[in-house]
Amino acid sequence: MKTQVAIIGAGPAGLLLGQLLYKAGIDTIIIERQSKDYVLARIRAGVLEQGTVSLLHEVGVSTRLEKEGLPHHGFDLAFGGQILNIDLQGLIGRSVTVYGQTEVTKDLTNARLEAGLITVYGAENVVVSGFDTNHPKVEYQLDGVNYAIDCDFIAGCDGYHGVCRASIPQNAISEYERVYPFGWLGILSDTKPVQEELIYGNHPDGFYLCSMRSPTRSRYYLQCTLDDHVNNWSDERFWQTLHARLPTRLQEALETGPSIEKSIAPLRSFVAEPLRFGRLFLAGDAGHIVPPTGAKGLNLAVSDVRYLSWALMEFYQEKNDAGIEHYSQRALARIWKAERFSWSLTNLMHQFPEMSAFEKKMQIAEFEFLASSENAQKALAENYVGLPF
Repeated sequence: MKTQVAIIGAGPAGLLLGQLLYKAGIDTIIIERQSKDYVLARIRAGVLEQGTVSLLHEVGVSTRLEKEGLPHHGFDLAFGGQILNIDLQGLIGRSVTVYGQTEVTKDLTNARLEAGLITVYGAENVVVSGFDTNHPKVEYQLDGVNYAIDCDFIAGCDGYHGVCRASIPQNAISEYERVYPFGWLGILSDTKPVQEELIYGNHPDGFYLCSMRSPTRSRYYLQCTLDDHVNNWSDERFWQTLHARLPTRLQEALETGPSIEKSIAPLRSFVAEPLRFGRLFLAGDAGHIVPPTGAKGLNLAVSDVRYLSWALMEFYQEKNDAGIEHYSQRALARIWKAERFSWSLTNLMHQFPEMSAFEKKMQIAEFEFLASSENAQKALAENYVGLPF
């Protein structure tokens, strides 16, 4: 087989890149190691920046988003008995949209199917090679048969544990990482959200987040230890713990019910530099991870593939490789700003083991400054709705 761009990974990053290139007349094949059902069932974040929403409109996959997406004009920060509302619309005239990443993946998958484009699911033993030459190759096995794809470029959209970053020589890449000493225990339930806007909460017993996927489906998180396990958390224990952490005025509004999904996610900040190695590019979680505080993961992947699509369009349509040469620098400039924001909000809203008295006072001072300064709130709002790309 032969294609112009081989995309490794059929998550939202790979699918969106495929859709952007398809609209530009550039041929792609997507190779995914998991099954289609597995990919479509993955539960992920659900807050979309304005830039992400606009791009989904641009590539023609916004029909359900327009019907089911929930515009959010603000969110609450709860800290030490205080509740600070960050009025996104009032502060900077912009907003975000709540629409699950699972739904974005479904919409992009369906668009690719309707266009008759090739996606290979269940690919085993994927190998990427030749990306330091003008003739990259992707090899894989499917149902015991060996296949090879000759291509012009390889886009590594295969996540943190994917084959693309692992195939780069160690001396060619630098990695920067901060592993946080806690995780998020999350549940999904068919219950009415505790309120219309999201709540990020700092409580003496740990962080909590009240989010939603629809007016009847809620997504809640609790800070937990890294050695904890979902088997330790019955639904009853989860609801009791969340109830105790909520502000008093919201406790009676908490609707409980059976969990649909329950999982624990570790938190880390991670960036790999550079994001381009000859004709191999990293995008999304393959090149960087943010803690979920602030919902930047999917949105950063979207900005990556926007930059990468521009670079590839420039190469094919204008015979100019300037965009390719500058892809990594351009993407990383935005990535590090989002990393800073997610790191900062994580530090503000979580309880860290063995926090000193000084560190606790600094955390309180940070929140009080934010509560007293409209300019500080504007800066927070600007980062939350997403920096331009």
